[in-house]
Amino acid sequence: MSIAAVLSEAAAQLSAISDTPRLDAELLLAHALGCSREAMLLGKLDEPVPPAFHALFARRMAHEPVAYITGTRAFWTIDLAVGPGVLIPRADSETLIEAAVAYFGDRTPATILDLGTGPGTLLLAALAEWSDAMGLGVDSSEAALDYARRNGDRIASDRAKFRLGDWGVGIDARFDLVLCNPPYVEADAILDAQVAAYEPGSALYAGADGLDDYRRIAPQLPGLVAPGGVAILEMGHTQRESVTALLEVHGATVACRRDLGGRPRALIATYG
Repeated sequence: MSIAAVLSEAAAQLSAISDTPRLDAELLLAHALGCSREAMLLGKLDEPVPPAFHALFARRMAHEPVAYITGTRAFWTIDLAVGPGVLIPRADSETLIEAAVAYFGDRTPATILDLGTGPGTLLLAALAEWSDAMGLGVDSSEAALDYARRNGDRIASDRAKFRLGDWGVGIDARFDLVLCNPPYVEADAILDAQVAAYEPGSALYAGADGLDDYRRIAPQLPGLVAPGGVAILEMGHTQRESVTALLEVHGATVACRRDLGGRPRALIATYG
């Protein structure tokens, strides 16, 4: 059976568990072929299906995320290596980079801090955007930092440093741009099976109301943002008022940017 025929069949089956069944099937087939999705679609649809695809497809049907199966996830203009133990980057998080680009305009943030960096997601996307910038990524997970360092070596070379840490604790420098995508899911929330069963709970859940980490981060930000700089935080789309209030208590002036779905997603905090 040709790749074109299997794509349709696989997408039909994946529609029972995925919001993006055709894309999932294409990514898995391209991975089995050892080529990019674009190369497969442009020149390999008439080829036979590689035997490796069937095992990959079975894993996806068991709800394992595509990014864990292929070991990579596209984000902004970069591709990040990801795997078990690390939060998978989401398209919604690109809203933070969009907000940063809009804030700085034709300026470059010389120094960038990413709190809760995961596999280096926001920091490395920002460093790809501003080739003269330097940055630090902090995370409490050694597993995440292992991915971050490997991604950093490939994407930003010596411009990205990573360290184990507890949000901004122990950081005595100030940064032009502070990025943060903390856990913000309520403890009793029911998540999709591919998230709840596979991704690390420590990167998802944040207490009964999902605000525990914001309560720790908000008082740290005034000492981390350089004069003229900005902190940009991701939030759940229902949390705008609550997180804004936490930031304002500590002297922030707060604006909001919506994601591509029109939902409040990023809070832009300035000080002084």
